[in-house]
Amino acid sequence: MKNFNTMKIEDIRNELAEKIKSIEPLGKKLKFKLDEDIILIDGTSGKNLINAIDEEADCTIIMSKETYVKLQKNEIKPMMATLTGKIKVKGDLNLARKLKQLT
Repeated sequence: MKNFNTMKIEDIRNELAEKIKSIEPLGKKLKFKLDEDIILIDGTSGKNLINAIDEEADCTIIMSKETYVKLQKNEIKPMMATLTGKIKVKGDLNLARKLKQLT
C-alpha cells in the first residue's frame, strides 16, 4: 500500500472494490467519509457495489485517509482508533463490525 500522502481516493476505491468482492453482500449501505471524499458501498442489490455518491447510509464511518491507510497496514487497531477519536461511526455499529473482513 502506498504512503497516505500520495494515495489518491481513486486508489483507495479501487482497492476496496477488489476487497468487497470477497465478502457476502452487506444487505445495507455503508459510507466512508475519508477527509472530504466519499466511498459508498451499496450491498442492497444482492452484491456489493462501490461508488462516490454521498447519500444516506445505514452506517457512516468518518476518518482521515491517513487513519484508513494505517488501519489497512495494521499500524493502528480499529478499537484504539475509535477510542482516540480518529474514527467516528454513525448508525449501525453491527455493519461497521463487518469491516474486519476487509482488512
